[in-house]
Amino acid sequence: MKTKVLIVDDSALIRSVMSEIVNSQPDLEVVATAPDPLVARELIKKHNPDVLTLDVEMPKMDGLDFLEKLMRLRPMPVLMVSSLTERGSEITMRALELGAVDFVTKPKISIQTGMREYADMIADKIRAAARARIAPRSRTPQAASAPLSALRSPLISSEKLIIIGASTGGTEAIREFLMQMPSDCPGILIAQHMPEGFTSSFAKRLDSLCKISVVESAGNERVLPGHAYIAPGHSHLLLTRSGANYMTRIEQSPPVNRHRPSVDVLFRSAAQAAGKNAVGVILTGMGKDGAAGMLEMRQAGAHNFAQDEASCVVFGMPREAIALGAAHDVGPLQALPRMVLEHLAAQGGRALRV
Repeated sequence: MKTKVLIVDDSALIRSVMSEIVNSQPDLEVVATAPDPLVARELIKKHNPDVLTLDVEMPKMDGLDFLEKLMRLRPMPVLMVSSLTERGSEITMRALELGAVDFVTKPKISIQTGMREYADMIADKIRAAARARIAPRSRTPQAASAPLSALRSPLISSEKLIIIGASTGGTEAIREFLMQMPSDCPGILIAQHMPEGFTSSFAKRLDSLCKISVVESAGNERVLPGHAYIAPGHSHLLLTRSGANYMTRIEQSPPVNRHRPSVDVLFRSAAQAAGKNAVGVILTGMGKDGAAGMLEMRQAGAHNFAQDEASCVVFGMPREAIALGAAHDVGPLQALPRMVLEHLAAQGGRALRV
């Protein structure tokens, strides 16, 4: 049975090109298109689609207002279609917070040509969205996770590192993880599958919410405790050593596992540069990027954690890492920060304070 897709976009050209891309896939089918959310509302009732693609900026009803109502009243997998602008990236970040599974971008070049070049990626993201675990949203915002208690062990913070990889559903998972990090946590490096222009907005959003400092990596930074460095959307992020210091490096070498930034690239660099001083964390995401690199981390002496299936939006990357034997421990997203910090505290010979 084919996955039923409803396309919502005020651009007739985008609706046409997206329909062509989706209908060219043997397992996907566009059941209807809509120029605005008001028409979409009726088409959802009529066709009961498996996945909705939604433009972030819509006429008649704001796309975010529509998404918020949809996720509260009729939760379903939503893939946002965003423009490559600062405003577009900020709206998209908010859409992911509201429950959208993932997003694709409208290319800067000729829309028709560019969207066709993105056909495989769009089809993959629709498939992942169709398998995503969608939780109903409440009118009452959930309380933000409070940071865990400080480690009170500078040696642990300066010697150890936390290395994180994620994809589909990862923006919210990373937010949940980082918001529990205390101000003296070890330095954190993150590879999240995200296009250029969006990682900056993502980092700024996290920096405003977290007790630690969060930045988009510019490369050649000394990795400091209480800081998180996010791979920029145009480059791989790597960990290197300079004497006694850990440093970041960014490079625009070819994509790995069809991704740049790639989790495998980051994890492999951590295996080589940090070995047993690294802790690997693989979160929700489609595909297998990060599994092989996490295995190399384990073989180099690192201790690794994977998010469990029940708390993942898409249990792809963690499942692959677990299947390879790369993960030592598996746990729910809410518990992973404490699990990581307790492991680090135990290594340092002192318990994590509550």
